[in-house]
Amino acid sequence: MAGPLKSIIDAGTKVWLDSIDPDLVTKARAAGATGATSNPIIVADLIKTGRFDQELTASFERGLSDEDAAWAVTDHLVAAAQRVFHPVWSETSGDDGYVSFELDPLLEDVELGPPHDERVMRYVELGTHWAAGHDNRMIKVPATPAGIEALTPLAAAGVTLNVTLIFSQRQYEAARDAVWAGAQQRASLDAFKSVYSVFISRVDVWASKQATGLSDIAASQVGLANVKRIWLENDRFWADKETPLVQEIVFASTGAKLEGDAPDKYIAALIGSGIQTNPPATNDAIEASGKRYRKTVDLMPADEVLADIDANIDPAAMESALMAEGVAKFADPHKGLLALIGEKRASLTPTG
Repeated sequence: MAGPLKSIIDAGTKVWLDSIDPDLVTKARAAGATGATSNPIIVADLIKTGRFDQELTASFERGLSDEDAAWAVTDHLVAAAQRVFHPVWSETSGDDGYVSFELDPLLEDVELGPPHDERVMRYVELGTHWAAGHDNRMIKVPATPAGIEALTPLAAAGVTLNVTLIFSQRQYEAARDAVWAGAQQRASLDAFKSVYSVFISRVDVWASKQATGLSDIAASQVGLANVKRIWLENDRFWADKETPLVQEIVFASTGAKLEGDAPDKYIAALIGSGIQTNPPATNDAIEASGKRYRKTVDLMPADEVLADIDANIDPAAMESALMAEGVAKFADPHKGLLALIGEKRASLTPTG
């Protein structure tokens, strides 16, 4: 009998692993996962294991800086995961089987980031560079002002995009419109694919601290109500665009973060469409649950719950707070990764 994770997939959800650990990628693929995503925390955790010291040493011997060595290892790990999922990409004619590659988080760093126009230019340069030669690699661009402005030239250039750090419908619509504007500049839409990563559990953490007027039931549903509304709008927008490939919502930040929440709180409520990028521990909890899952993504919270949320949640305030936090959570781990590379250089090379 198929397990719980397989029942999610059978109901119409694509499951992508929130890791590029080669061992976990192989395990996830065997369980039915069809893609993966990466970030600096994942890369740093893998480097800490010592399993990739050989790749790092080779980078140092080539004379690469700490930053270039970090990107070389990231490229190596993402490419390895791409090979695992490439058969999916081929079987679906490019509709699935992707691995996401995150661009330089320091572009958005409050202290180190360049001026706006230079950020836009760098996103376009880096996105084009890291996408070149890869048919099943998605380039992750954050839904910041500079990131959104870079989406049109990137999409026009044929880059497959995963717009990340989306917390509000305003961000989603701005990102989607920018991507679509670029896609329409292509000679053909046959290979056009885009996804929009909407973060969920972080919204509930914010609401639990800021929205004191909410009922307990409404407070537990803010993240889900937000992402389901964006999912509905995404379906509505693309319904008449006649793109051969599906332009999808990625349900991101699906690990439960609040005390008392079931490990599958978000997974169970978002089944039947789109993509779930689940942490390995969340997938393990799902498999251990023994549950059989069914379609739920189209089931909205009760009208009174939505009214409560609308009366007590300021979308602009939510977006502002979570973007500031999200940008820091992008940049700080990358700084940590660079520091780790420096430590590895000192320990792996005779002269440090």
